[in-house]
Amino acid sequence: MSRYDDEDGRDAGRTFAALPPARGRAFARSWWGRAWLRALEDAALEAAAVKAGRRLARAGGVGAVTVRPGRVTAVVRDPSGAAHRADVLLPRLSDEEWARFEDLAVEQAGHMAALLDRELPPHLMEDAAVAGIELLPGLGDLDPECDCGAWDHCGHTVALCHQVARLLDEDPFLLLLVRGRDKDAFLAELHVRNTAAPSGATPPATGVDAAEAWAAGEILPSLPELPGLPSAPGAAPSFAGSPAAPGVDPAALEHLAGRTAVEAYRLLAASRGGARACADLTAAQDAVRLACGAAPAAVAERLAAGSGRGRDGLMTAVRAWRTGGPAALAVLDEDREVEGAALARVRAALEAAWAADERPVFHRSGNRWTVQEEGVQLRLGREGHWWPYREEGGRWVPAGGADPDPATALASARWDVKAPAPEGS
Repeated sequence: MSRYDDEDGRDAGRTFAALPPARGRAFARSWWGRAWLRALEDAALEAAAVKAGRRLARAGGVGAVTVRPGRVTAVVRDPSGAAHRADVLLPRLSDEEWARFEDLAVEQAGHMAALLDRELPPHLMEDAAVAGIELLPGLGDLDPECDCGAWDHCGHTVALCHQVARLLDEDPFLLLLVRGRDKDAFLAELHVRNTAAPSGATPPATGVDAAEAWAAGEILPSLPELPGLPSAPGAAPSFAGSPAAPGVDPAALEHLAGRTAVEAYRLLAASRGGARACADLTAAQDAVRLACGAAPAAVAERLAAGSGRGRDGLMTAVRAWRTGGPAALAVLDEDREVEGAALARVRAALEAAWAADERPVFHRSGNRWTVQEEGVQLRLGREGHWWPYREEGGRWVPAGGADPDPATALASARWDVKAPAPEGS
């Protein structure tokens, strides 16, 4: 059986009505949608095709989208009105991979609780990736087919991918369907597995008796696999009521231990996923990182002083850190010139990102492009991506993560400005 198409018809597809035009909004606001678009941007060879497809999707050129195991399909219309059938294929997981994925879901109580509540937890995807099971598309996974005759991703398949990202914002379980499992069938199988396991049963002991291993001399069994990544960072110990050494603040020490556990967990997860750890931080940068966790007032004051930013400046820096770590912090602080060929490329990107009648009026200063009448701004990072900012109380604050498309980044800033305050705020 093909790993792309559902030839036996075991899992029926789902069809979604055409979505309205996406003018003035980001295509993907969820973790799922952004991951899907990152795979597209990594795979597409022609930047012009990516821009053309983005414009088609924004204009509402994508018709009803059908999602089924191994394939998504839609009819996409050019601005001229010509219609093309576009397909994007994604390899299906094997039965053995699905069995291992279900084992991971059942092993963690938190994963099971979320899944049975019909939520797809991002941590489950991360655990699966560590185990070699990729539900999110990777480089080369999104294979295009279009009747326009293009051999690589064309504007039609790119437009389809952007529409799928919007659908994933609403229902991330579509990832399971395109990889080969309908949501209801998958959850039913998990329920059977969960209820079949005897409650409170003790798993059989594994390994080799120590005396036997010693007696074996040099003929030792292979070491067991490393344990899996914990579901969450460990909790910091409480130092309340403990006698403190001279010059040691128990509250500050407890906060430092908690943030250290979070950072250790992040580094462990990154190392298992093959990611590269960030460079060493300066003391001022590390003060911002430490301030990302809730801290007693006295500790917060010490971090504000250590960062050299003051209390309000530290709050803004923390918002930047949460959108992108050291890279986002650098964009917050730097005001650099963009000149020569780099400036020409930036102007071309801004020109291509919007239709003529939708292009905002920017006022540039260094690496910052501001739409003054809206109180929103784009900042160009050194890696060439755009970071959205908005004006708040006379201060420019981060409004989201970086995006290679200036229109998507600006839509994030505009959406942040217009978004209603959360309940209870």
